[in-house]
Amino acid sequence: MYINTISHYLPSEIIGNEYFTNLNNLSDEWIVSRTGISERRKASPGENTTTMAIQAVETLLESIPYSKNEIDLIVGATYTPYDTIVTLAHAVQHQLQIPDIPVVSISSACSSLLNAIEIVEGYFAMGKASKAIVVVSDHNTAYYNELDTVSGHLWGDGASAMLISKERQTKSDMQIKKIITGGAATSGKAIEAVVLRPNDRGVVMPFGRDVFQNACIYMPKVSQQVLQDCGLTIDDLDYLIPHQANHRISLNVINTLGIPVEKLISNIQYLGNTGCAGCAIALSENQDKFKSGENIVITVFGGGYSYGAMLLTV
Repeated sequence: MYINTISHYLPSEIIGNEYFTNLNNLSDEWIVSRTGISERRKASPGENTTTMAIQAVETLLESIPYSKNEIDLIVGATYTPYDTIVTLAHAVQHQLQIPDIPVVSISSACSSLLNAIEIVEGYFAMGKASKAIVVVSDHNTAYYNELDTVSGHLWGDGASAMLISKERQTKSDMQIKKIITGGAATSGKAIEAVVLRPNDRGVVMPFGRDVFQNACIYMPKVSQQVLQDCGLTIDDLDYLIPHQANHRISLNVINTLGIPVEKLISNIQYLGNTGCAGCAIALSENQDKFKSGENIVITVFGGGYSYGAMLLTV
């Protein structure tokens, strides 16, 4: 499989740490030292998960290397849906006006990006599709409790979209060499550590330490595994893009792997935790810096404890 092109969309409103200082008495120094976050983006009152996704797709189409009518699969991913019936993927299909193709939406918390790409892999393998759009979008500020001093300051909003084809389309395509995903709901406090129950009080993270510990176990482990399965070692890795949950987690992961900080790609400092869109946004933001032959690993970990890694070669 190949990523033909990728895009992202970010809301214009920037929320600095001083907002939470005034709201909850959390100092900038305290937030940065524990999370790495200095600011985050917040969707405007007229925006939502679906509108951000459509904006990302519209930007994507500006550089599509073939007719949009060749797209024969749409997969959407979010855990913060605007509509649970007219899903993210259906809204994108309506915007594109491409009828009679498979349309699927998935949620596996912050690791949904890789599971969405796995769905594409499955459709391609079965011969049911050959060109797909994957769109990831999370509107965390629609669901969070900003008064929560544990996690209210973590969240940001954003979306990303990518075109994936079964066969190479252009010389600049990024090849998806391998994807590994898994569920770790049997580990630690997986089913209670991070929850979003709409009838309660938004995103709640009562066991953040358990999330931290398990993320620091699973992300480096699966990153090593995806490289090994392709006959590569850590020395062959040029860039690592971990899920943008907490900068301390990212630093712990690269230390475990023995990767220099120069190989870490991170956007949590200025975007916050943008959920399942975070890694895709980071890939889109940095696509111009990647050189032919370089290897990139995206590794994810989500609430409910889902995890995964994907190896890309430019």
